[in-house]
Amino acid sequence: MPREIITIECTEARKEGKSPSRYTTTRNKKLNTDKLELMKYNRALRRHTLHKEIK
Repeated sequence: MPREIITIECTEARKEGKSPSRYTTTRNKKLNTDKLELMKYNRALRRHTLHKEIK
């Protein structure tokens, strides 16, 4: 299967001392070889923040 399940985590929450938000999503391994970065909503910070893929 070319699709894999990944977890993305907020990059800004730990800097501010709050719990990071995490989302699960899928990506195509063959087309997207680099780590995924998306703007997602963080409830603790009450704004959209950059979320990066973690392993």
